[in-house]
Amino acid sequence: QVRLSESGGGLVQAGGSLRLSCAASGNIYDEKIVGWFRQPPGKGREFVGAISWSGNSPYYSPSAKGRFTATKDDAENAVYLHMNALRPSDTAVYYCATTRTLGTPATTAYFAAWGQGTQVTVSS
Repeated sequence: QVRLSESGGGLVQAGGSLRLSCAASGNIYDEKIVGWFRQPPGKGREFVGAISWSGNSPYYSPSAKGRFTATKDDAENAVYLHMNALRPSDTAVYYCATTRTLGTPATTAYFAAWGQGTQVTVSS
């Protein structure tokens, strides 16, 4: 069983930055990719970005590309989402999730283990 826990959310002004953390524990060695998703108020969960468990080959949604960066810390078994140039439209609950699917999965159906989420609020 994989256990994930996000942290690092908060309130930030437009144009600011945040770093989200996803700490992983349990049976993580079969997981291939760690993804970041978000759920804006009143909307469905959408893909933001992902990185392989080896720390390679990140990929992003069009709205995140160029502003957000996913990285992995091997020593900490943690994955980070560095978010820059934040916009009010980035306001959402952010989740990390893992999948054993290879390639570039970007829909929730591929991801089996999920964290509890962390709130990000961007004020204008």
